[in-house]
Amino acid sequence: MKLPVFRLLATTSLVMAIFAPTAATAAEEVNVYSHRQPFLTEPVFDEFTRETGIKVNTVFAKEGLIERLMNEGINSPADLMLVANVGSLGAAVESDIAQRLDSDVIEANIPENFRDKGNKWFGLTSRARIIITSKDRVEPGLVETYADLTKPELKGRICTRSGKHPYMVELVASMIAHDGKSSARNWLAGVKDNLASKPQGGDRTQVNAIAEGACDVAIVNSYYMGGMLSDPKEKAAAETVNIIFPDQNGKGTHMNISGVILTKASPNRENAVKLIEFLSEDVAQSMYANLNQEYPINPAVKPSDLIASWGEFKHDELSLNAIVKNRALAYRLADEVDYDG
Repeated sequence: MKLPVFRLLATTSLVMAIFAPTAATAAEEVNVYSHRQPFLTEPVFDEFTRETGIKVNTVFAKEGLIERLMNEGINSPADLMLVANVGSLGAAVESDIAQRLDSDVIEANIPENFRDKGNKWFGLTSRARIIITSKDRVEPGLVETYADLTKPELKGRICTRSGKHPYMVELVASMIAHDGKSSARNWLAGVKDNLASKPQGGDRTQVNAIAEGACDVAIVNSYYMGGMLSDPKEKAAAETVNIIFPDQNGKGTHMNISGVILTKASPNRENAVKLIEFLSEDVAQSMYANLNQEYPINPAVKPSDLIASWGEFKHDELSLNAIVKNRALAYRLADEVDYDG
């Protein structure tokens, strides 16, 4: 069985036929469905294979993997699913495609607020939801908190991605958990009133919009800034903004995660557990930190030199279980205030 063949498979039935669990495959392979891009995962998986001899087969897709696992059911060839936000991890558990995993290694490496309370999902990397402001057009001190984004001085000066994107939804879900529905709704409506244009694009789009003068303030994930500052083609745009870690005198900056579930079907469970444990340990955590400028989830591992140069900051210590609980309500609030309209 060759890895390229697995990646090119177009139908579930073909995948199931080839990856039907056998004694031979169970001894030496682990199969991963991934929403995380190959440039990030392949070097880490290659290192796992080098250390253990266990081959990692991956399927990458931008979307639809939860639905695929639901359709495949207990006959799925997938052992693990990697996703880029806690909302997808919660959705996977609600879809009954994840199984519980109790591991002393994982519990020692991943803080409790970044793990499912039922041990059905686990964070692997974290990122801060930061505010960026134009160095030329936003005076220091005007924006220091998420609440500041509703100030009248920012009328027509903010740009964001869709209010229904998971990164925005989960930020609002954290506000619901802290301050209640009404407060979160008012914040979302206030930010909408200050938008320079309809929400559009991804986080890099917002950085470029500030660089081009289309808006002055935006909300982005920290690793996008790290990626742009590391890329000669994007560095100039990224250098036009200041990075602000919000709410340093309050609850701290909202943190989200990438993470993993062990699938309910997992035909190679023992190998899959070894891979999750490996991903939580020093080598993989350092690789993640330097490949994608994310914060290691393991507190014993340092971030990249670039990320470290931004300094330490106060994290929001809210359990991400609370964000999973409130994300559906946060999504509805985006509709209620017609955030994208």
